[in-house]
Amino acid sequence: MAKFEMDTEFIRKLAKLLEETNLGEIEMAEGDRKIRVARPTAAVAAAAPVMAAPVAAVPAAAAAAAPAGGADLAKHPGAVKSPMVGTAYLSPEPGKPTFVNVGDKITAGQTVLIIEAMKTFNPIKAPKAGTLTQVLIDNGQPVEFGQPLMIIE
Repeated sequence: MAKFEMDTEFIRKLAKLLEETNLGEIEMAEGDRKIRVARPTAAVAAAAPVMAAPVAAVPAAAAAAAPAGGADLAKHPGAVKSPMVGTAYLSPEPGKPTFVNVGDKITAGQTVLIIEAMKTFNPIKAPKAGTLTQVLIDNGQPVEFGQPLMIIE
C-alpha cells in the first residue's frame, strides 16, 4: 500500500475557502484518495431539529404572500431563489431573531436565511439591495432548487 502524502498547503487552502464562503465542510476526491475539511458546527447542527417547533410564528406572512401567484414570483426580479435542495431556516438558531423581517432594508450580500443540505448550513445572501416585501416560506420548510424564498424590491 502506497504511503498517503499529506499536502498541508492544500488543506490550508481548503480551510481558508471554508472561512471565506462560510460553508461547514468541503470534501474532495481524486481516484482512491479523499479529503474532507470541516468546521465545527455542533451548535448549529444540534439546533436544526429543534427549529421546526416555531413554525407557527411565520405562516401568516407566508400565507399572505402565497396568493400573489406562485409561478409568477419565480420570475420576479427581486426573487431570492434557493440555490439548492434542503431545509430553510429563517434564524441562525432556535430562540434567536430571524435574519430579516418584512419591511427591513436589505443590502446586497446580506445573509437573509440559511439552508441546511447534507448536514451543512449554507448562508443564503441577498442578490440585491432593497426592502424585503415578502417571505414565501415557513421556518424549517423543505425547499427545492430554484424555488422563490423571498422577494426584495
